[in-house]
Amino acid sequence: MRTVDQQNDGSDTRPRGLSTRPGLIWAFDMSSGQPRPIEDCDGEGTGFRWFHLNLAHRGTVEWINQLDALPEDVRDMMIAGDNHQRALVDRGVVGCVVHDFEREFEQTESSEMGVLRFALTARMMVTARLHPIRSPDIIRQKIASGRAIIEEPGEALDLLITTIAEGLAAQLRQISLDVQRSEDRFLDGRAPPTTRDLIHIRRSLSRAHRMVDGLGSVLRRLEGDEEIPDDVLAVAEKLSQRFQSLDADALGVLRQLRQLRAEIDLSVDQRTNQNLYVLSIMTALMLPATFVTGLFGMNTGGLPWMRAPYGTLLATMLAFGAAGATYLFLRWLGFMRR
Repeated sequence: MRTVDQQNDGSDTRPRGLSTRPGLIWAFDMSSGQPRPIEDCDGEGTGFRWFHLNLAHRGTVEWINQLDALPEDVRDMMIAGDNHQRALVDRGVVGCVVHDFEREFEQTESSEMGVLRFALTARMMVTARLHPIRSPDIIRQKIASGRAIIEEPGEALDLLITTIAEGLAAQLRQISLDVQRSEDRFLDGRAPPTTRDLIHIRRSLSRAHRMVDGLGSVLRRLEGDEEIPDDVLAVAEKLSQRFQSLDADALGVLRQLRQLRAEIDLSVDQRTNQNLYVLSIMTALMLPATFVTGLFGMNTGGLPWMRAPYGTLLATMLAFGAAGATYLFLRWLGFMRR
C-alpha cells in the first residue's frame, strides 16, 4: 500500500537556511491560474510552481540539499555527478535524470547531448542543468505565452517529456531526410555520399537512438514503481507508448542507413572487380608480347631476322600477332564476355 507523507507534499519550498540563494534561471508560479514569473525561490505559493536552476552556480547545490520538500535520495540524485539516465520515486516524489540536446549560449541548436535533472512533487517541479539545454527554454516560452498552464504534477511531467520527445522526433526526421538525400544521390550517380558522410549520419542517429532508448527505460521504470502518484503514472504510461513509437522510427532509419551502406559497398566491390578484370585481361594480352620482346633481347647468336633490314618491324609484328592470338583464344574460352 502506498503511503503519502503529508509533511512532504512540496507545498513548502523554503530551505532550512535562508542564507543560500540558488542559481535561478527562471521560475513561474501558477497560483492565480495564469503563469506569473517569480525571482525568489524562498517564498510560499498556493499553486503549482516550476523552478529551473543552474547547477554551475555555487549556491544551487546547497539550496537543493536544504530543500525539505525533496527526500534525501532525490536530493542526492539532483546533485550527483553521474550522467546516465535513471529514475526513482520516494514517498510520492519523482526524481529523474534525462538527456536532451544542448543549446549554445547564442540560442543555436547543438547536436551534443546534455543532462537535465528534475524532481517532481505534488506542488513543485525543480529542473536543473549544468550546461544550457534545449527543452527548458522552449518550456519557458510556452508557459510565459500562456500556451501551457500547469496545475498538476502530471501536466508538468507531460510538458517536459513531450518537449524532449518533439526535439528527438525532429532530429530523427532530419536524419531520415539526410539518408534519403544520400540515397537519391547514390542512385542518380551524382556525387554519391562518401564514407565520412555516412559516418556523420550514423553518429547522429546513434546519439538520438541512445536518448530515445534511455528515456523509454526511464518511463518504464516509473510505470513499474508502486509509489508513483496515480496522475503521474497515467502520464508515464502515455509517454512510454510514444517513446516506443520513436524507438521504432529510429530503428527504421537505422535499417534504411544500413541498406544504403550495403548498396554502396556492393557498388564499390563491383567497380573493384571490374578494374581487376580489365587488369587481368591486359596482363594476359601483354604476356606473349613480353615473351617475344624478351626473346629478341637475349643478344645471343642465331636470332631470326638479326641481319634482316626489317627485323625490328617483323619482331614487332610477331609480338602484336601473339597478343592478337591470345585475345582470340581468350574470347573463344569465354573470358571476353564483358
